[in-house]
Amino acid sequence: MANSGSARPRGLSHFWPEPQQTSAAPPPILLTGLRVAGVSQQVSANGETDLNLPDLAASGNQLQIDFVALSFATGESLRYQYRLEGADADWSTLTSQRTINYANLAPGRYRFLVRALTSEGSMSPIPASVSFLVQPHLWQRWWFLTLGALAVMAAGYGVYRFRVARLLEVANMRTRIATDLHDDIGANLTKIAILSEVARQQRGNGNEGVDNPLSSIARISRDSVASMSDIVWAINPKRDTLLDLVRRMRRHAEEIFTTRDIGLEFRAPGADNHLKLGVDVRRDLFLIFKEAVNNVARHSRCSRVEIDFPADGSELLLQVSDNGAGFDPAVESEGQGLMSMRRRAQARGGSLEIESRPGGGTTTTCRVPLGRHARVR
Repeated sequence: MANSGSARPRGLSHFWPEPQQTSAAPPPILLTGLRVAGVSQQVSANGETDLNLPDLAASGNQLQIDFVALSFATGESLRYQYRLEGADADWSTLTSQRTINYANLAPGRYRFLVRALTSEGSMSPIPASVSFLVQPHLWQRWWFLTLGALAVMAAGYGVYRFRVARLLEVANMRTRIATDLHDDIGANLTKIAILSEVARQQRGNGNEGVDNPLSSIARISRDSVASMSDIVWAINPKRDTLLDLVRRMRRHAEEIFTTRDIGLEFRAPGADNHLKLGVDVRRDLFLIFKEAVNNVARHSRCSRVEIDFPADGSELLLQVSDNGAGFDPAVESEGQGLMSMRRRAQARGGSLEIESRPGGGTTTTCRVPLGRHARVR
């Protein structure tokens, strides 16, 4: 450019700015392969973004899913995250693997999601997904479980009905035996006792106090009638309560001691006790009590007897005490009564203790646990 002034060097400069760098576009992700229990499923050659599988059988609970993401940046290294809705609570850690395997999936509905991330943190805008349902096994289906529960209930009810029928059958049999013993054998023994007594009186020879065969027959018959009455009472299902046992004990004690002018104090559970005892425990307890009472009446020469029979919920405690002559327990007795009492107590899981000393009276204590012998009616 010309100028009227002094000549100077002239020139022309220019500036070309670089275009603004933009971050890489988010990478799209595609499903490229799918295998169910080792069998390839149909997937588009161009890849899929959303697949819905038909319901899978219980044996088809093994899946292999292949996927890939597209990146348009040079040298970009993509990483992937996946999540199985219905099994996973959150996305997995980043990985470069493009295949995932699921084995032995539990029955249920699932949705597999996968997404890609660039090194700059750009994420696939829409995850690729696979939705499917794994059917339960036959024995895991609701109708099978319902039928199974109904079958178990029916079997339980059948067992219950069978046990009730058996209990009723045993109760009816016990009632029938008790009735037969009382009506037939008991009546016959009573007749023998009466006829023997009549025959003895008709043969009276002025020696009424002397024992003779007819007197023995009458006595044995009366004793047999009493024993038969005890057996009938023991097997009668209508006499299974602790209250029935207490009443029979009290009646027997009063019959024994009243005729001998021996004072009696009997302490036992009241009428509100609803414990039911088994046949064996009632019979053995009563026989132990009967033997103890008879021993007191025959041998103690006492003037007073105290009987305690409490039930504290865990055991039965029977205690018979007198103020009689007593004896030395260390001296072996010739009779079998004490040994029989101990055997009966041990058979019921209990124990028998006898405390006595010459001139100091005697106390007989029997303990029987209630756990397996009683129930509340």
